[in-house]
Amino acid sequence: MYRNSSLPIKLTEVCLRDGSHVLAHQYTEAQVRQVVRALDNAGMHYIEVSHGDGLGGSTLQYGKSLVNEMKLIEVAVDECKQSKIAVLLIPGIGTVHELKQAFQIGAELVRVATHVTEADVSAQHISLARELGMETLGFLMMAHMVPTEKLVEQAKLMESYGAQAVYVTDSAGALLPNEVREKISALRNSLNIEVGFHAHNNLSLAVANTLVAIEEGATRIDGSVRCLGAGAGNAQTEVLLTVLDKMGVNLGIDIYKMMDLAENIVGPLLPRSQEINKGSLVLGYSGVYSSFLLHAERAGRRFGLDPRDILIDLGKRRVVGGQEDMILDVASELAKARNMGV
Repeated sequence: MYRNSSLPIKLTEVCLRDGSHVLAHQYTEAQVRQVVRALDNAGMHYIEVSHGDGLGGSTLQYGKSLVNEMKLIEVAVDECKQSKIAVLLIPGIGTVHELKQAFQIGAELVRVATHVTEADVSAQHISLARELGMETLGFLMMAHMVPTEKLVEQAKLMESYGAQAVYVTDSAGALLPNEVREKISALRNSLNIEVGFHAHNNLSLAVANTLVAIEEGATRIDGSVRCLGAGAGNAQTEVLLTVLDKMGVNLGIDIYKMMDLAENIVGPLLPRSQEINKGSLVLGYSGVYSSFLLHAERAGRRFGLDPRDILIDLGKRRVVGGQEDMILDVASELAKARNMGV
């Protein structure tokens, strides 16, 4: 396949971070050990482990973790012989304190994530991570919300702070292939560092969009075993690897072992099938942050509303990650309007 880069493609498995949303952040030490051991044995490059909302995310607002995330990172590091453990940090949720602690217990890569217009808040965290000697990547979330020119501007800021790659992050699973092509190409032509892509599958485009990103030169890509991630999940790792292999791109990860892991270890963890249902489809349609789905469903039950109406309203208000408290506000307003016959 055509690739606009000579660098090797590096894959990060996110089922133990993005997938944490699906399990309401209730991963146990034993589950993390079992998944990491199998991923490491298959040759996975990076395995991201943290609360779904990143380091420090275990709060009442975002959902309390069953097990302290530092303990989960520690056991994940303990299981790795070849894979590297990665963490996600969203400034304002996670702090430099959590970053230092994660590094001290063995995390080797951090992705510093901000809303696509707020790269400036990442400067301190990116700088510190580089000082610590971690691989340090920028993660521009909700990338569908801004024109490509704005995305490039924000990516350049992260590059100036020391980021070694910047991701186009399709947090809502709202991007179409032509939009991915435009955004990845623009970053490749504007930056002197690697470009990454993180997909969600709310419009059933995660694998296709990841392939387009690779064609345009993205060398950092994400996958989630059995699609275990927020909303309808991410690019399904075992599917993505199989498709890439058919296209002549071998990432050095054992496909059979990934299939077995998906079927025998991750599959039984799923509380429900990771499929595109009406809720996740509306996430992609309305451009709402994928982790909002379960919160909207709970609010719908509480107020007797269709969660889709809540998500559509959130999309109209251009609500972004970190504004989870708005979900109950919107649901309350919609219920009040319904009761008044508006």
